[in-house]
Amino acid sequence: MFRISAIAALLLTVALPLRAEDRAVIIGNENYSDGADITEADAALDAAGPLQEAGFTVTTGQDMQAPEMRALLSPLLQAAPEAGRLVIVLSGHFAQSDGQTWYLGTEASMPDLATVDGVGVSLATVLEVAAEAPGGAVVLLGTEPRRLPLGGGLEAGIGSVPVPQGVTLIRGDAARVADFAARSLPLRGQSLAAMLDANPDLTADGFLSSLVPFRPSDGAAVADPLPGPDAEAVFWESTTEQGTLGAFEAYAKRYPKGRYLTEARAEIARIKAEPQREAREGEAALGLSRDDRRAIQRGLSLLGFDPKGIDGMFGAGSRTAIAGWQKKNGYEATSYLTREEIVKLTEQADARSAALEAEAAERQKAVEAEDRAYWQETGAAGDEAGLRAYVKRYPDGLYADLAEERLKAFEATRMDQAEAADRAAWDLAQRDGTAESFRDYLTSYPDGAFAAEAQARLDALEDAGAVPDQTAALEAAEGALGLGKEARRVIETRLDALGLKPGKVDGVFDERTRRAIRRFQEARQMEPTGYLDQSTTVALLAGAVLRLGE
Repeated sequence: MFRISAIAALLLTVALPLRAEDRAVIIGNENYSDGADITEADAALDAAGPLQEAGFTVTTGQDMQAPEMRALLSPLLQAAPEAGRLVIVLSGHFAQSDGQTWYLGTEASMPDLATVDGVGVSLATVLEVAAEAPGGAVVLLGTEPRRLPLGGGLEAGIGSVPVPQGVTLIRGDAARVADFAARSLPLRGQSLAAMLDANPDLTADGFLSSLVPFRPSDGAAVADPLPGPDAEAVFWESTTEQGTLGAFEAYAKRYPKGRYLTEARAEIARIKAEPQREAREGEAALGLSRDDRRAIQRGLSLLGFDPKGIDGMFGAGSRTAIAGWQKKNGYEATSYLTREEIVKLTEQADARSAALEAEAAERQKAVEAEDRAYWQETGAAGDEAGLRAYVKRYPDGLYADLAEERLKAFEATRMDQAEAADRAAWDLAQRDGTAESFRDYLTSYPDGAFAAEAQARLDALEDAGAVPDQTAALEAAEGALGLGKEARRVIETRLDALGLKPGKVDGVFDERTRRAIRRFQEARQMEPTGYLDQSTTVALLAGAVLRLGE
C-alpha cells in the first residue's frame, strides 16, 4: 500500500490535547533479542522519581516491543483541553533512512526499510505527539555506539528530522540523557537553553528560548514565568514562536497597551487577509514529515498531476498539482490538503499503482515472448550473422549478454587469423571507439577480418544517436532528482525483484543497471533511455517505497 496510508490512518485518529498536569513518558530498551544491548538504557528510568517529585505524572516502560510502546504513547493523544508540560524519554536503538528515524522495540531482528514500521515507532509520530504541548514539550533520545544488525535501506542511529514548532529535541549518550532528565529538567526557574549550556555533550534542536524557564519559579504563574516587565517579553516570544492567529489575538487581549501591540495587530491583519489561511493552518496541523510529502508527490504524479519534483517540499508545482487534483475530485481547490483528501489521494494512488503494475506485467510477458521467439530464429543457432541480428534488434534483450559473449569468440578467432596491418587498424578503431574511427577502418579494410564487427559497432552508435549533448541532458535530469546512494540501492533492488538483472546492488548505476532501466521503461511504454526521470522513478518506487505503510 502507498506509504502515506499509515500516516493517513494516524491523522484520522481523534487527537485531543494533553491534560493540564505535567506528564512524562520514559522508555528504556536495554535488552534486545537480536543485537548488542544498550548498557545504560535502563538508566533513563532513574529519572522517574525526580520528575514525580517535581509534580509530573510519570509512565515508564522497560524492554518494550513496538506495540507496547505505541500503547504507552497513545494516552497522550486522549487528554483534556489544557496542556501542561510534556517530557518523552526514549533510550535504546534507533534506525534511520533518508531523513526518517525509528525507535526500535526489543523484538527488532534485522529490520529493513520494508519492515521497520512493524518493529519500531516513527520519531516523526513521537514529535507529532509532543507538538500537542508547544513551548512545554521536550523529547530526549539516548543511545550508544553499539549497533543492532539492520537490513537493506536502513542505517543505525538518529537522522536529521524536522522538529515541530514549540518542541525541543535533545539527543546524546544514553547515560548523559538519563542524567539530564533526572537532574536538570526538574529544576525551577531555568530555561532549557541554560540547562543545555551546562551540558555541552548533548545536542538540541527546535524551541530553545533563553527567556522562558522550562519550569517557573515557585509561585510564578505559567503564563508569566518571569516577574516584572520581562513577563511581556516572554509572552511575546512564545506568541511569535507559535505564530498563529489565536496566539497574536491572545497577546493583544492580555496586553492591550503592550510594547509589541503594533506588531501583533499587523500579524493579525496579515493572517486574516490570507485567502487560504485556514486551509494552510489545517494542513500544517497534520504535521506531515518530508517523507510523507514525498509520498503525496509520488501519488499526485501517478495520478497525472505533475508536482514538478519528488523532493518533499510543497512549492508552487506541488500546490498547483494538489489544486488540480482537488478540483477534479470535487473538493475546494485550496491547494492545501485535509485528512480526508489525503486518504482519498492514497486510495486512488494505490489503485493506479496496481493497475500500472498489472499492465506492465502483461506487456513484459509479451515483450519477452517476442524476444525468445526472435532468439530461436537468429542467435540460438550460434552463427555470427544470427547473433548480430539478435543483438541489433534486442540490445537489452534476454539473451543479449549470451550473444555478446559468443560474438567475442568469433572476434578472437578473427584476431588470430588477421594480418598484422588489419589487426593493428582494428585495435586503433576499438581504442578510439568513435563512429569516425570505425568508418576509417571500413574505408581502409572494406573486406577486412573485422569489417562485420566494425559495421555493427558503427550501426549501434548511429542507431543510439550517440550525441554527447543528449547523454549530458539525460544525466542532468537524473541528477536533478537528488537520489542518494541508498535511494539508488532501493531502485536496484526493485529492478532485481522484477527480474531485470541490474547487476550488483551497490547504489552505482553501471551499464547493467542502465540496461535494466531500459527494460523497465520499455515494458511500461516509456522512452527506453536507461536514465531515470521523474516518471520512471515514480513508477519504480510505486511498487516499493510507497508500500512501506502496509
